[in-house]
Amino acid sequence: MSLTISHLAIGQKAIIKDFDINNIPLKLLEMGCLPGNFVEVVQIAPFGCPLYLNINDCHLAIRLETASVIEVEIPTENHL
Repeated sequence: MSLTISHLAIGQKAIIKDFDINNIPLKLLEMGCLPGNFVEVVQIAPFGCPLYLNINDCHLAIRLETASVIEVEIPTENHL
């Protein structure tokens, strides 16, 4: 099982690794949701959906279903 944005806790940062482009809205790609970019979970709404994210200084909210298909990796201290 791979790590996705939906697995991150509030305040946790990760690097976007991979996703299926057919499951991601075009708007997310335009706002910087691309492999290699940093993502941070800013807030999680009650009941766990939506997730409020900071992706390269762009704040956006995404559904839990979308967050669960975006694979991430936790960066080492050298990348932070």
